[in-house]
Amino acid sequence: MLPRSLSLLCVSIFVCTSLCAQAPETGVSATLAGARKKSIQQPIYTLQFTIPAEKEKAISANETIAFTLVNAVANSLAIDFKQASDHLLSLQVNDKPAAIIHRQEHILIAPSLLQKGTNRIRIGFIAGNESLNRNNDYLYALFVPDRARTVFPCFDQPDLKAVFNLSLLVPKGWQALANAVLKDSSSTETSTYYQFAPSDTLPTYLFSFTAGEYAVAEQGGMRFLYRENDSAKIARSVDSVFRLHREAIQFLSGWTGIPFPFQKVGFVAIPAFQFGGMEHPGVVQYNAPGLFLDGTATKDQLIARSSVIAHETAHMWFGDLVTMQWFNDVWMKEVFANFMADKVSGQLMGRETFNQKFLLDHTPAAFGIDRTPGANPIRQQLDNLQEAGTMYGNIIYHKAPIMMRQLELLMGEKPFQAGVREYLARYRYSNATWDDLIGILAHHTTADLLQWNKVWAYRPGRPVFSYQIINNVLTIQQNAENGAPANWPQQFEIALLYGDSSQTKQVTMNTGELTVPLSKRPDAILFNSGGEGYGLFPAFVSDRIYTLQNPVQRAAAYINAYENMLAGSKLSAEMLIQFLSKGLVRETNELNLRLIAGYCSHLFWQFLPPAKREILGTALEQTLWLAMERQKETNNKKILFQAFSGIFTSSAAFNKLKNIWQQKQPPEGIKLSEDDYTSLACALALRADTANTFVREQVERISNPDRKARLLFLMPALSPDSLLRDQFFESLHDLNNRRKEAWVGSALSYLNHPLRQHTFEKHLPESLNMLETIQQTGDIFFPQNWLGSIFGNYQSPAAWKIVETFLQAHPNYNPKLKAKILQSTDNLHRAALLSALH
Repeated sequence: MLPRSLSLLCVSIFVCTSLCAQAPETGVSATLAGARKKSIQQPIYTLQFTIPAEKEKAISANETIAFTLVNAVANSLAIDFKQASDHLLSLQVNDKPAAIIHRQEHILIAPSLLQKGTNRIRIGFIAGNESLNRNNDYLYALFVPDRARTVFPCFDQPDLKAVFNLSLLVPKGWQALANAVLKDSSSTETSTYYQFAPSDTLPTYLFSFTAGEYAVAEQGGMRFLYRENDSAKIARSVDSVFRLHREAIQFLSGWTGIPFPFQKVGFVAIPAFQFGGMEHPGVVQYNAPGLFLDGTATKDQLIARSSVIAHETAHMWFGDLVTMQWFNDVWMKEVFANFMADKVSGQLMGRETFNQKFLLDHTPAAFGIDRTPGANPIRQQLDNLQEAGTMYGNIIYHKAPIMMRQLELLMGEKPFQAGVREYLARYRYSNATWDDLIGILAHHTTADLLQWNKVWAYRPGRPVFSYQIINNVLTIQQNAENGAPANWPQQFEIALLYGDSSQTKQVTMNTGELTVPLSKRPDAILFNSGGEGYGLFPAFVSDRIYTLQNPVQRAAAYINAYENMLAGSKLSAEMLIQFLSKGLVRETNELNLRLIAGYCSHLFWQFLPPAKREILGTALEQTLWLAMERQKETNNKKILFQAFSGIFTSSAAFNKLKNIWQQKQPPEGIKLSEDDYTSLACALALRADTANTFVREQVERISNPDRKARLLFLMPALSPDSLLRDQFFESLHDLNNRRKEAWVGSALSYLNHPLRQHTFEKHLPESLNMLETIQQTGDIFFPQNWLGSIFGNYQSPAAWKIVETFLQAHPNYNPKLKAKILQSTDNLHRAALLSALH
């Protein structure tokens, strides 16, 4: 380590009775955050980082924290800094040298050194690397939810918003982007200095910057940094990325009645970024592969790019302008970002496509958590920010938008919009809670929002619907799937099917039972035919589905069938594959085709016993290939080709795909990108004794250094040598080998592929043992990604027994992590149960 300032020597001899009180607990507790909020106002951070070219060298930094102390304090002021004490080099409080007292991840400032009114604390330190994501030629700061304190001393809580004055000294040739506009820059022979203007008022988790060897594009005042070097992708993507940002800003400014609320628009595309995007104002971070698409991109990929840009742009108003008071309400910013992103997409793609996309994006993902014994409510309890990462998941990203859509249906679009506008205007550049929002919305409706809120926001799980028809009266009932009885007030549509005709009815169900008079008895009923409802609806499995003209209705039918199979109905996995296989040939809607192809693949690998796979595998291969040849649309052909590449097991299919990969000649009507050929090489490697041949040759084909590095990382996980695979897994105990979390997730999915599980099952206990470390050292989505990549395709009773044994051996295990385990292994448990039933 670099030598520390001599002032650090004072630590060993400094004695002050006012500091002898016990330090705050590790992390940032709700108690600590509440006390600081009452005492501190208007914090301003002035930060300077010196970043060397070599990522192994330390980043030296200096900081001044200015703030107003409302009242004199009796106890020490805690400043959060989650690093070893030797990272702290010097400390001055109000221009006087002070001893460095660093305990339990906090720097403690004696009350005698502080004064009512303005205070300034100057700190020299070595910046922590964990959340700076340092690579050989670039880095980026990612501080959500409480990682700012791992890099620099701060008050790391969302309700102490601050202004940030940032300057960076970086290697010459590096570009830099931060929250604020660039104020000044200068260069020497070896370095470049960037000084940024004061930022807008931000919470610490939204403060960010990036620096490195980037290309730069600018349009209409927007600045875009990227590392992509494929000229075709650049030509097809850069203008589209700017356009999508402009369209999203225009829509959101109009809908909210508030112009873009920050001083600049800037974004960066980062290879192997941990998330799809992160909403730092002025320096939004995106996962590069999601932005840079070429001529092979499917409609689904184009929609996904539009959605992620709309999502992160919506955050400028929802989360950035108005920020949650505490991270128990993190779901608020995410629900509005997804909900508003859907509105942006709906304006661009039309009502029917919007309804279909909303259903397909949110309902299956929400069900994937809400049907499990680990399901969590939308609004959760949070005592300490070091647990905030466990709050994230598909409930807040996918169930919450469904809830918000139901709220809009309950209130009406105009009253709902008026309430949200009032909320944004009242709390702009400040903080608010969910109860604050509900209180405002309640003034814009006569509906009982308090009762509605109790079930939707505070109760986990979903309703189960059943029905009967007696004397042309349809009776619909709902009951909670798990736990005590409850009713989810909601509106949804049903389609009454008569011969070759149909009739739709809108149902408003606020109680446990509802009667609907019918003019005559239908042949069948398709529930949730409009896609807006939420719950386990009765399944309708018939070839009649494929004759329905409305793709939303077909999508609802597919989802209802799949969910009923999982729930243990008479519909087995084998029966459902046979039914959906007809849809592979007959379904022409791209979004629906992707859904049922995904269902077929998942059912094949997780819910068919290996013996059944051998019997049905060749037939499913043939169906997929035949369907691919018959489909007319290029994107549909590609979806089916990808599904074929994911499930094939026969030698004939292997040789067919091997020739396509070797000769770079895809089937007629299909375009394959470099990424497609990489995925194909990995699929072939899983099934070959000469796996490394495929991977090594594909590495040589790749020109982009970031994509090349990814495939080299994956190579040992794809090796035919089980010892090498074991060694790779053991290497993941080293934090440095887990830095690229997206790469780790991909590697784990290959290690735990059904064709390789027999060699990896022995590592399942250690995979679970590592989870607490994964949560403590990884980013917010990594624990779920870790578990999902490992357990996502297991079906054996032995694997489920390992999970049961682990949970029984840890009765006091972190309840939020236990819930993640139950969520991720629910399909494993169901597969074991269903194999016994069928």
